[in-house]
Amino acid sequence: MWCRLACTRCAVSLAAVEAQEAKKLPRVGIWVRELTAIYCSTEEKAIVGARILAEHLSLDFVPVAELGENDRSATGFLPPHEFEQLADAFFAQPHASVRGWERAVDAQSRIVRAVEQAMTGDATSGPIAIVSHGAVGTLLYCHLAGKQIDRRWDQPSNGGGNFFRFALEPAEAYSWWQPMDEPAI
Repeated sequence: MWCRLACTRCAVSLAAVEAQEAKKLPRVGIWVRELTAIYCSTEEKAIVGARILAEHLSLDFVPVAELGENDRSATGFLPPHEFEQLADAFFAQPHASVRGWERAVDAQSRIVRAVEQAMTGDATSGPIAIVSHGAVGTLLYCHLAGKQIDRRWDQPSNGGGNFFRFALEPAEAYSWWQPMDEPAI
């Protein structure tokens, strides 16, 4: 069984993102029509993305808390520049807690376990989608591709709506990030 991870980035407003992403759905690759199940984090942005896919495909989606971003509650909201500096440190020092944030290695383990549980517990016979935020996908991608945790593997800064294709048995990333509205590899 293979899977697609569709990630969304924080944007100006959820309504704007929902409208923008919904417009892209008719142009996405055939892979969207092949999906048989959708899992997402419990974060609002991921739920919006999962709902868009689910409604387009007449499927339900399953929220999974463990698919959430790294725990950054120690700092709360940060101005964008400061957040980016801390995110750089989070990826650069994966075995350290940066200003109280969850360590990257711990977040990666949690995310990999959650994806494994979703895929092994899924009763459908086709590909599934995991919808979450970019750092979740980056940590998962690094694991699947056998790469060290590093922000250079983060999704491109193209406004979000990216995905990559992967399998767990054996663990393999079949592609790097691709915009959802471009044909799949």
